[in-house]
Amino acid sequence: MRLTQYRFLTTWLLDTEIDRVWDAIYDARRWPEWWRGVERVVVIGDDLWRSTWKSLLPYRLTFDFEIERREPPHVLMGRADGELAGTGQWRLYESPEGTASTWDWRVGTTGAWMNALGPLARPAFAWNHGWVMRQGGKGLARHLGCQLLAAS
Repeated sequence: MRLTQYRFLTTWLLDTEIDRVWDAIYDARRWPEWWRGVERVVVIGDDLWRSTWKSLLPYRLTFDFEIERREPPHVLMGRADGELAGTGQWRLYESPEGTASTWDWRVGTTGAWMNALGPLARPAFAWNHGWVMRQGGKGLARHLGCQLLAAS
């Protein structure tokens, strides 16, 4: 099966302490409470999460994320398998301005319909990912009671 490959890099800057950001990101089962677009997260084990995502476009994606490296409160890395397949790496950095969070997502779609549409729909899929990640940054700031100073 040939996957349509994507690379997304998202950055959030929040005016709060790194440990608070880490705790919220690492507590994946609570993401649906504050992250619009996350419909469901099931923590299958210490190192395996299954999540379902939905945004404004009319489709859902479900995939497992297996944690391969965890270095609190700075690094969370793992591998996705399911309707998305690839790797993801979350890094957190603390500065006097707050905490910067970067999410580097290198994935491919596994669904035949997404791969067939990939060459034409790539801009829409990228927009969709950006929308979900913007919702995450805004939701995390609300959840933590802090300001989202920047998001990209």
